[in-house]
Amino acid sequence: MALIQLGLAASVGLFDRLGAEGAAWLRLAWAGVLLLVFVRPRRSWYTRSDLLTCVVLGVVTAALTMLFMAAASRLPLGTASALEFLGPLLVAAWRGRGPARIWVLPAAAGVLLLTEPWRGTTDAVGVLYALGAAACWAAYILLTQRVGDRVSGIRGLAVSMPVAGVVATLVAGPVTLPRLTPELLVIGIGLALLVPVVPFALEMLALRRLTAAAFGTLMSLEPALALVIGLVLLGQVPGVLPAVGLLCVVVAGIGAERSGSRTDPGAPVSEPTAVQPVRPPPPAPGPAAAAARPGPAFPSTR
Repeated sequence: MALIQLGLAASVGLFDRLGAEGAAWLRLAWAGVLLLVFVRPRRSWYTRSDLLTCVVLGVVTAALTMLFMAAASRLPLGTASALEFLGPLLVAAWRGRGPARIWVLPAAAGVLLLTEPWRGTTDAVGVLYALGAAACWAAYILLTQRVGDRVSGIRGLAVSMPVAGVVATLVAGPVTLPRLTPELLVIGIGLALLVPVVPFALEMLALRRLTAAAFGTLMSLEPALALVIGLVLLGQVPGVLPAVGLLCVVVAGIGAERSGSRTDPGAPVSEPTAVQPVRPPPPAPGPAAAAARPGPAFPSTR
């Protein structure tokens, strides 16, 4: 989580040089290249349905990243992260039974305190960008769960992230490419390692030692960590009410995660005999595989 928020804070520093969409493109493009080089995906690893799902996941990943970066260019990092976190929180509440859905109420109160609509000072466009990122994160979780059920290890990410890089290139490339310098290209490699390559590897190690509920609870603290990093590195000092609102969102996330459960995780499906005669190995622990365990996973690819 710390690497993710540090990567986001570092990306904020590129807004003046590349714009929010350019900073998002730089990171997604390099992450896609690195995963292609490291994993070298093969067509025989995927059925047609699996490949299509990975492609859709890549499109959602690009939208998630670019919308969040646009929100972070207009809102404090902690506020943008808390609003974005409503996506996985609502997924957890939706999957939960009884008490899990009650946690939507403190989350809604948190949104009101974060945005303070009665003051009229919050950037409404930034809020819409953050809520759009929240919707994409919810879709990302559901798609990652599906990919993790059917594709082993990080093979799904090895397709989805390059697709995200291509989508970001189509959207932001024409404007961003003329602004690139060798220095920015090197910075892009570092940002891609910060998010998502290294965090994904660390999450795989963490999930070998933590239950899904414990992992999800820790991930619920991410908005609070974003507030701290925004305060320390970007000088973004929150007001009292937004700070309380962020706390409401964090508490709601923890409550929904602890109450939620996945009742029908599904099982990895073997490939057709003509494509891959041997049943694929079970998914390696990681954000995608975590979705196959009880409780929602909150992947951190953005």
